[in-house]
Amino acid sequence: MIRQVRNAAGQGGLAGLRRPGLKTHLRAVSCLVGTMCLATGSEAWAQVATTPHATPHRHTPVRQAAAPRQQAAAPAGVTDTAAPEQIRVASSRQERDGGGGMMRQETAPHAVQTVGKQFIEMRSPTSTALDLVKNLPSMNVNSPDPSGMEGGQIQTRGLTDLDMGLMLDGAPAEAAKYLNEDIDSENIESIEVTPGSSATDLPAMSAAGGVMNQRSRTASHKFGGMMDFSYGTNNMSREFIRLDSGEIGHTGVRSYFSFSNTHSRSWMGSGINQRKHIDFGLQKDWNNGSTAKLFVSWNSEDFTIDAYPDGTAFENYKRTGEGYGRNSDPTSDNYWKNNNDHWNQIFLTAPVHVVLPAKFTFDLQSYFSFGQGWDASPGNGTPYVPASGTNANGPYWNVKQSQNLTSFFLENEARQVGVVAKLGYDVDRHNHLSFGYWYENNQTIQSYPTSFTMANGSTPSPNNPAYQNTYSNENFGVTGVNAGYELHALFIQDTAKYFNDKLQIHAGFKFVMSDAWDKGWNAPARNWAYGKNATPGQSVGRMGANTTEPLPQLSIGYTFNNHHQIYVNAEGDYREPSANDLGWLSPGPKNMLKNQYSIKEELGYRYHDKYVMFDLSLFNYNVTNRILSTYIGANQFMPIEGGNQTMRGFDAMIASRPIHGFSPYASFEYLHATQDSNVTDPTSGITYAAKGQQAIMAPRIMANFGLTYKYRGFFANAAVHYTGPQSVAIDNSERIPGYVTDTLSLGYHFKPFMYAKSPTFKLNFSNLTGSIVRTGAMGAIYHGGQQNGSSAYPVFYGANNGRYADGNSFMVEPRFTMTGSVSTSF
Repeated sequence: MIRQVRNAAGQGGLAGLRRPGLKTHLRAVSCLVGTMCLATGSEAWAQVATTPHATPHRHTPVRQAAAPRQQAAAPAGVTDTAAPEQIRVASSRQERDGGGGMMRQETAPHAVQTVGKQFIEMRSPTSTALDLVKNLPSMNVNSPDPSGMEGGQIQTRGLTDLDMGLMLDGAPAEAAKYLNEDIDSENIESIEVTPGSSATDLPAMSAAGGVMNQRSRTASHKFGGMMDFSYGTNNMSREFIRLDSGEIGHTGVRSYFSFSNTHSRSWMGSGINQRKHIDFGLQKDWNNGSTAKLFVSWNSEDFTIDAYPDGTAFENYKRTGEGYGRNSDPTSDNYWKNNNDHWNQIFLTAPVHVVLPAKFTFDLQSYFSFGQGWDASPGNGTPYVPASGTNANGPYWNVKQSQNLTSFFLENEARQVGVVAKLGYDVDRHNHLSFGYWYENNQTIQSYPTSFTMANGSTPSPNNPAYQNTYSNENFGVTGVNAGYELHALFIQDTAKYFNDKLQIHAGFKFVMSDAWDKGWNAPARNWAYGKNATPGQSVGRMGANTTEPLPQLSIGYTFNNHHQIYVNAEGDYREPSANDLGWLSPGPKNMLKNQYSIKEELGYRYHDKYVMFDLSLFNYNVTNRILSTYIGANQFMPIEGGNQTMRGFDAMIASRPIHGFSPYASFEYLHATQDSNVTDPTSGITYAAKGQQAIMAPRIMANFGLTYKYRGFFANAAVHYTGPQSVAIDNSERIPGYVTDTLSLGYHFKPFMYAKSPTFKLNFSNLTGSIVRTGAMGAIYHGGQQNGSSAYPVFYGANNGRYADGNSFMVEPRFTMTGSVSTSF
């Protein structure tokens, strides 16, 4: 916080206050009264939330008292004036940043890893939240697409993004694979990762791997806006514009509206991707500290579903350069227009904080998301035929059909609605107690129809009756599920601070009650029907479960002085199968998965001074009933049981504040994650010897280095990430080697020109060395080698016939890309 005092004559510092006698006292009183009056204005409804002693009212500025005729001479160097003094208070959002925004100084009594706005602004506007957190010590991020059209996956401390609470302004956001659907990067203020902790009052159903919370920007108090344009490799183009309303009248209400449009080609093979996105933010502030915020987004996307290579296809690509992507042949099952994703999504969150009389506060966080769309993939009648003498990799997909068909995963409803209500009370000057209630309802309604492929090889809409081929024979019709859960939770927590806030103690307890269901149905033969119009078939089955989970938390932090802090944190977290997880399970009592439960402990140390900041976190996790996901093609995943795991290790990160324009950053993680039990494949009945093996998708070592440089208008940031070797099969029968990825940002802020307040040009590069590396598995498999059973799916590579996957499927680091952007605020 920078405090600056000036008088009307320009006298700086505190000299303007050093006047003896009555005049000095009168001016000081005038200044304080004026400040108090400006701080106490508010609207009528907020008066209820104000104590009787602080009733808001309009105030006329107090006139300056007349100076007496006989006055002592002012000290030398002091300029006397009858004008009132002005006190200006300013702060910098970058004051807590180190490493150019790649690290932030934290004080919470648990591990927190944050990237700030100044780092976000150096990266490409096409970046998703996952792209921005790639260099945090606990995060290993796999992204299949350099244009930001798709999200990706996360590995964190031996867990995945499916074990994390992915949030936006404290509300549940989309899964990592589709995280870009919720917000544009220009509207992200910061991204905070708590890898080992989840707040007691947070609406997170799955937080064993911690929480990643994006914070949207707050609308400006002044009218204006911002725009940028980007163009890059793979024919990528993106346009973005944002308008700020400024404060509307004297209501304290301000808002912004933004729109972006993105177009790109697939970096591997053929395919065109399109995305349109709208963000809207609104905020209302009251003088007593009450606030209300609204964030709404809409996203519409059509993108080509990537062909993810197995080990055989990847090695062939690395050796020969033969691609494995979609092709441009309309007669092929691997034609890109017959392998696409179409989706529309609405997201809304509206947090409200009300300051009440008698030391009470009330918080209400409501949220809602709704999506509709489909994934399309080849659906020819006879899926597999015996292997020929020329195909040594096993059965292959029969592409010689008289009529090409398209299979759909059709999701007519993916709905999530919830609310958190919390009442807080300041027990005394040390303790703040709060308790509350969380309700959530999550449901998916999905079916799996087939349609005739259009004459040009493209996918029709599954709802177009002219192409529907729902009934391929007398007895089989459309099948589908209605799956989801209804959740109720009660929580209580207390935060205590002692010894001038040096000692922080937080204790909380949450009790979750959940009712999950999975109801299958068949439509009547020869009469295509959907959802509520269908006749439920007992042969399809139903299943459900009522579960309860206790979630305790205790964290203690102590700050020795202005430089050193230690903390301990312990808590229990859980994960229950999501609505989409349930949708892929065949209804039946034996198929209902148990809830995953985690017990976690952390011990941490922090140091900071005006030059450097350092953070060390040691952790221990014990996970029972691990839920893993296996990839079954066409962007779909099926949950499987993964036994028990133990994860131990540490995260370390260090960064400096600018030194001659340079701000270095480095981080490191060591992870010892082991499988604690053998695992049985329920389809084949085979038990795999996994106990004692390295846990799947849990690399032992990750390291990052970053360097930011700023000089006047020029800025640059370079970052390198290393991930060590890892297992990609539960029994360790398939592994991938370690790899290195890198990024580079260069740019220049020009001086304001006419209406352009901040004209900026920047270049962003990724994979500068052109490395061909696998960055992570698409999901879990029990054993390497040829896949079969219920999780098997056909894979297509280039113009080749399809076949069963040979081992796991992988995300590959996209080739070298460059994006140029011009932007300005106005």
